[in-house]
Amino acid sequence: MKNLYINTHFFFMLIGVGILYVLAFFFPVFMWMAHILLVLSFLAAFVDGLLLFIEKDGIIAQRILPEKLSNGDENPVKIDVKNNYRFKITAKIIDEIPFQFQKRDFMIQKRIESGKNTFFQYILEPKERGEYQFGSLNIYAESPIGFVSKRFQFLKNADLASYPSFIHLRKYELMAIQSEFMLGGIKKIRKLGHTMEFEQIKEYVPGDDIRTINWKATSKTNRLMVNQFQDEKSQRIFMLIDTGRTMKMPFNGLSLLDYSINATMALSHIILKKSDRAGMMTFSKKTENKIAAENKSGQLKKISEALYNIKTDFFESDFNRLYQDVKYSINQRSLILLFTNFETLDGLNRQMKYLRGIAKNHLLVVVFFKNSELQTLIHKNPEKMQEIYDEIIAEKFEFEKKLIIQELRKYGIYTVYTLPENLNIDVINKYLEIKSRGIL
Repeated sequence: MKNLYINTHFFFMLIGVGILYVLAFFFPVFMWMAHILLVLSFLAAFVDGLLLFIEKDGIIAQRILPEKLSNGDENPVKIDVKNNYRFKITAKIIDEIPFQFQKRDFMIQKRIESGKNTFFQYILEPKERGEYQFGSLNIYAESPIGFVSKRFQFLKNADLASYPSFIHLRKYELMAIQSEFMLGGIKKIRKLGHTMEFEQIKEYVPGDDIRTINWKATSKTNRLMVNQFQDEKSQRIFMLIDTGRTMKMPFNGLSLLDYSINATMALSHIILKKSDRAGMMTFSKKTENKIAAENKSGQLKKISEALYNIKTDFFESDFNRLYQDVKYSINQRSLILLFTNFETLDGLNRQMKYLRGIAKNHLLVVVFFKNSELQTLIHKNPEKMQEIYDEIIAEKFEFEKKLIIQELRKYGIYTVYTLPENLNIDVINKYLEIKSRGIL
């Protein structure tokens, strides 16, 4: 009987019977009507329960989950429900969603024909990495009478891990290999000159660059021969992620750290598709999660597992320790993308000597973030005095960010200054630009 639930229709019927009994004090003719209606109500409820419970497997359902959740993205969850009753039912589906989503009013209600399968789908958008535990899938079936419901429970527990964003990796890959990089904000980059990775010697044809003529091969074959080059491959690209307190700032439910983790995942995919070597490490008080730059088949999975296990703290990041570890662990010139955040010029100046030390031996790109709330204040038309003050303060902070960019460029350090939601596209653009210009 623990699966038997009385619906509101039955209570409304009892309220009507009660009103008839009240009226019977004044009009005795209603007494017999009240008695008959009361008996019919309980009889209908009994028949309703009998119809629902006589069929043991009246409802069969399953929850169809993805293999893993993509953090910060929309993940579809499907529910397959089959009605084995001989009559149409009204099904109320209540899925016990992980507590991280804080959805306490989740319910799907729909009529299902006899012997039919019906699919439902809802969307989950996780904002944290880690384990998500689903509870039971509860389905409350009502017959056409509608006085009682029978609860069916399926899939008592299901655990699902939320990994750094991977849903859109294929989209970024297609963007990166197209000749026109206009989709999704990726821009076309004009390639300057050519790289110097030798491929082969071939016979000269009109249109070849005469500066590539191989005179030794020409003298041996008595025909003009030229050297042919290809894009340099197997270049080392490292992504360094700051896990300190400056990266805990939230935007649209995700922290700056999670935006950086998702961008690292997307960029690693493009790097490996470009035949370069992708590596990473995280740092705060010390460096952790070190992945050597490789281009092996399981490299993306290794990076994904490392990103999934990143733990955050509220310490001040130690750039001196980072500089020492980069100096001794990355011994060949590499492209280093440093995901961090500087809010003031003073904050940058405290770390500048360490950034200059890294940039001395490597091509360093510092990735930091625009404050979207400040951008809103700057572009808002102020009407009140307080709004004018807010806009002035916001412009002051924005101007300081521009000074940070100028200070970094003065020492040959490249920058990516972007809104969190545009991070993936902008870092991929910067990587493709550096590759095209051959400055690594």
